[in-house]
Amino acid sequence: MSGCPVEATLSVIGGKWKIVILWRLARGTMRFNELQRAISPITRKMLTEQLRELESDNLIVRTVYPVVPPKVEYSLSEYGKTFIPVMQSMAQWGLVHLERNA
Repeated sequence: MSGCPVEATLSVIGGKWKIVILWRLARGTMRFNELQRAISPITRKMLTEQLRELESDNLIVRTVYPVVPPKVEYSLSEYGKTFIPVMQSMAQWGLVHLERNA
């Protein structure tokens, strides 16, 4: 990494699904199947991989409850919540872009 702040950001949230996952979790805690349904057509394998990477980068928290069947929930970490204003700005820009190209 060259020290460029944009590159640093993209190294954490880059890819097709991470920002979408973070956007969904910004609205509240979700279980794996809820996330998968909300982000169709993401595959189970890809969702699992992206969630692991986001957890590794401390943007999300994975909570496992000791029940049968296992219950696992995902939520934004405190650090992940600091990214919400960035996503809100991206959403605003996206709306302008959609209107401009309609």
